[in-house]
Amino acid sequence: MKKRVTGLGGFFFKTKDPDHSKNWYNKHLGLNTDQYGCTFWWKDKEGNDCSTQWSPMNADTEYFNPSQSSFMMNFRVENLVELLKVLKEEGVTVVGEIQEFEYGKFGWILDPDGNKLELWEPIDKAFL
Repeated sequence: MKKRVTGLGGFFFKTKDPDHSKNWYNKHLGLNTDQYGCTFWWKDKEGNDCSTQWSPMNADTEYFNPSQSSFMMNFRVENLVELLKVLKEEGVTVVGEIQEFEYGKFGWILDPDGNKLELWEPIDKAFL
């Protein structure tokens, strides 16, 4: 199997007031925030447009379940279906089923500490 993780796809964290957090990060750190947080655009080694997402989420979100963590990392991957198959064979806990959207496929696993990790096979051009 080729590379498993190709980069950081995003960082999501719980906060009591996502809008306040987005405004604070916009004002003090200059993040170009919108309703989802902030999208960072960059080029991969082949010159393709790529994105990484930063997103504050409501403190009561269930999106991180079954993890009790206040954050979740998203990793960019090349072949989600194959990677999840290999990870499952290696004894890694896979959470839920693959979901597909116009901007890519998503799958989830748990790390040794029970943190939910999101794996994303992106279609970055869907955001442009």
